[in-house]
Amino acid sequence: MFNIDRRLLDEQLVSWLKEDVGTGDVTTAFTVPEGHQSKGIIHAKEDGIIAGIPVAQAVFELVDPTLVFIAKVEEGAFVAKGTVLIEVEGSTHSILTGERLALNLMQRMSGVSTKTSHYVKAIQDLPTELVDTRKTTPGHRALEKYAVRVGGGKNHRYGLYDAVMIKDNHIKGAGGITEAVERARRNIPYTMKIEVETESMEQVKEAIQAGADIIMLDNMSAEAMAEAVSWIRNQAPHVLIEASGGITLDTIREKALAGVDVISVGSLTYSFQSLDISLDLNEKKGASSS
Repeated sequence: MFNIDRRLLDEQLVSWLKEDVGTGDVTTAFTVPEGHQSKGIIHAKEDGIIAGIPVAQAVFELVDPTLVFIAKVEEGAFVAKGTVLIEVEGSTHSILTGERLALNLMQRMSGVSTKTSHYVKAIQDLPTELVDTRKTTPGHRALEKYAVRVGGGKNHRYGLYDAVMIKDNHIKGAGGITEAVERARRNIPYTMKIEVETESMEQVKEAIQAGADIIMLDNMSAEAMAEAVSWIRNQAPHVLIEASGGITLDTIREKALAGVDVISVGSLTYSFQSLDISLDLNEKKGASSS
């Protein structure tokens, strides 16, 4: 469930380490003697759902494979403020060099997973599923979508290449919903589905008539959604129904109660608060005299 493509991750981490470390960590090099050994204690400074432990491990492994990394909690665990998450032991130079990148990524990912968990909890007794969107931070899409899964949500399409989503500008460019669906259907493999964004019952009916597989009800009131869902269930029960558009923690439940199958929330990955996570050194051995 929580797998990350390690090859892609390592490529990104190497780039991000280069961005941060450059030619070397001058502060550590000039202040901490060579050979100094420590244990780094990574802990949560607020409650939340933890995501990114394997990512932090990958950072420290790239910096120094001799570091000993011990996870003290499981990925996806809810933790209280003060909980020790990770211990990393070995060269103080290596720990301090990898510290900021590891923490930055864990903080962001745990922020996404924590926010996602709140939305999931709001509809956990209903059959509606929560999914993310493509509104991710450039370069961090894989990690943010992973964090959504850690928080209990699911992923919408990953990019522009893995599903057809006909939105308002596509409709304008194609000359209408029917034209857009027909053109897409002629060109995609039979295994690929077509989703159409709709804002009115008129558009819903046209999209169903054109043969859409998924109907997105965008920026509709809960009442309008319920009406659309009822009509679709009667006319095309095989069609999946998605709600989207400015849905917040305060409104997600009423939208779910309208009977939709899926609710997509872009703010899971574009408007979240990073979880406060810190690293403190617990000195293990004195510095060498060399």
